[in-house]
Amino acid sequence: MTHKQFYFNWMAVLAALVMSAVAVSCSSPGPLPSQTTAPLASPGVTPAAFTETVTPFQPSPTSEALAARVNGIEISLSAYQAELARYQAATGGDLTAEDETRVLDDLIDQALLASAAEEQGFQLSEAELQSRVDRLTAEIGGEQALNEWMAANGYVETSFLADLRRSIAAAWMRDQIAATVPDQVEQVQAIQIFVQDAEDANAAMARLNAGANFAALAAEYDPITEGELGWFPRGYLIHPELEDAAFQLEPGTYSNIIQSGIGFHILYVVERDEQRPLDPEARLVLQEKAVKAWLMERRGRSTIEIMTP
Repeated sequence: MTHKQFYFNWMAVLAALVMSAVAVSCSSPGPLPSQTTAPLASPGVTPAAFTETVTPFQPSPTSEALAARVNGIEISLSAYQAELARYQAATGGDLTAEDETRVLDDLIDQALLASAAEEQGFQLSEAELQSRVDRLTAEIGGEQALNEWMAANGYVETSFLADLRRSIAAAWMRDQIAATVPDQVEQVQAIQIFVQDAEDANAAMARLNAGANFAALAAEYDPITEGELGWFPRGYLIHPELEDAAFQLEPGTYSNIIQSGIGFHILYVVERDEQRPLDPEARLVLQEKAVKAWLMERRGRSTIEIMTP
């Protein structure tokens, strides 16, 4: 995994950010402690912090320069520049135009989630907001250190609190979407024969058709994994053509040769379960896809204004 993939993976990209405990030197103004996505909530669980006497999440108007406006929620230029600095620190390289676009898209996704949270009645207590600020103040080294960081990064109190409110609201909405992924889904257990050229694939198929044992042949082609794909649900595999073939097979049967972007595959389904619990990795993949699909649909019916060049 590259630095860029790490920065933009599920735990960093899909906005929904809350402040993390990372100390920052007061003598070197720079990005505030990197914001990190909170753990995904369990289905049906709403964070207890949001059950107090509350005030609704509201976009805070500001006279500052803007990077974008999303359904009325303003993304300040200072917030965008701070995220660019965090991204550059994570990757260790010069920023490209693509990097800048991706960082802005991240913030837009955050705003889309926050806007939807407001529509669904999300409310953030002033006590919880103040608790987040107090925690951050302690972590960064005191109120003076926080003020110095805000000044160095172009923040005023209003825009800083607006960005923090947006992050918390986005985190809440993200968890609501993720919680729609069920605990149990249809899954298949499969093994594969994988080769990188068509000639080897045809040879393997000929041996199977002549009566060779699939598991033994899979182990011959891949002695390390023995072709084991394990249990997986729909939407989990990187190559959808393999998944489509697997769910069309009955247990105890194998597929025709399937060409993917990395080579040639022959699949064998060992077992099928209509309601099998998702393991944590598969659940996370399906949650990622659920949030990405939601964001794509939401963008299609939102008003997004870009102010940056």
